[in-house]
Amino acid sequence: MVYLPLLIDNLMIVEAIYTENQRGKKQKTEGEKLSRSILKSVSWRFLGTLDTVIISFFITGAWDFALTIGAIELVTKMGLYLIHERLWNHIQWGRK
Repeated sequence: MVYLPLLIDNLMIVEAIYTENQRGKKQKTEGEKLSRSILKSVSWRFLGTLDTVIISFFITGAWDFALTIGAIELVTKMGLYLIHERLWNHIQWGRK
């Protein structure tokens, strides 16, 4: 977990840039911060990728193939989750 402090620092930089770009823009929703969405996507994908690698190993019997599948799915699904999460922040349905 040596990279966790670096990840958090980078998230803080991204959040600062995003916040600066949003100044003066009227916020329509009270969604969560971008850095929170990113951190949630990373933690969720870690668990999901571990699951995918284990299942892939049981199906293929090869760790190298299972890890390759896991690596590809890690990147693609993290990006899809982040987009999905940010879009839902703009939907008012189901909020109090």
